Amino acid sequence: MKSLKLVIEEAEKNKIAVGHFNISNLEQLKAIARVAIKLNLPVIIGVSEGEREYIGIHHVRDLIDSYNKEHGRNGGFWLFLNADHTHSLDKVKEAVHAGFDAILFDGGRLPLEENIRQTKRTMEMARPIFKFWGRKVLVEGELGYIGSASEIRKRIPEGAAIKPEDLTKPEEAARFVKETGVDLLAPAVGNIHGMLKDAPDPALDIQRIRAIKQAVKIPLVLHGASGNTEEDLLAAIDAGISVIHISTEIRAAWRAGLEKDLKEQPEEVAPYKLMPDAIQKIEEVVEKKLRLFNKI
Repeated sequence: MKSLKLVIEEAEKNKIAVGHFNISNLEQLKAIARVAIKLNLPVIIGVSEGEREYIGIHHVRDLIDSYNKEHGRNGGFWLFLNADHTHSLDKVKEAVHAGFDAILFDGGRLPLEENIRQTKRTMEMARPIFKFWGRKVLVEGELGYIGSASEIRKRIPEGAAIKPEDLTKPEEAARFVKETGVDLLAPAVGNIHGMLKDAPDPALDIQRIRAIKQAVKIPLVLHGASGNTEEDLLAAIDAGISVIHISTEIRAAWRAGLEKDLKEQPEEVAPYKLMPDAIQKIEEVVEKKLRLFNKI
């Protein structure tokens, strides 16, 4: 099967993006996998520290493996697993030993020097483990703070980089990549984690994305894309984004579907009978995103 590195490189070449969807329960994984199988596309499943603590780090790896064993296709459907928003070296080690395909070391809120130092330590610590296991694990760095929770927001998260002067600077991105050696970079380019309740998220700075891409030459990752417009996301892909994260829209769809089933079946207590609408609504979100990202 193709490695995640090759899948992302092909997305770069073809001016499309790999979809990255966060999960915290079986229903979310089931819905995402169903759509990816239907469209015969590779996707990345993300689990943050909190999400993998809830699901179980080895349980989620086993679930991903079961889907790949039954439905995986060379050059088509495949689920890759990312240790999203990892904040400590202990959690990095845990994810590597559990067989994750990628790890995001999240130092986005740190000052540049400290972010470089800690991300570099992650790389230095992780590489020997990669060699021991005989496989390539991609390491992603984050440069710039965009908020820290996938939730419906009433306002921009405090401290998030939104003003032009606060966004990731191309020269700092180039230095960060050179000194850390990361495989992927997640910059702050007007994106925020979560999505605004009553309005689209702020517009992405497409020219900034293009300038960062030219400066670093490695694949760029867009976090917090749930609230962005389709036009902005397509422009971001054309400017150099190769992986796009969706989480809040998945959570919102799950809740909307569950509330619908609870309202229509007030006496039902069997969990599997209360989940069909939640799964369907997640599938609708995922299919729309994957068709957009892959331009199909």
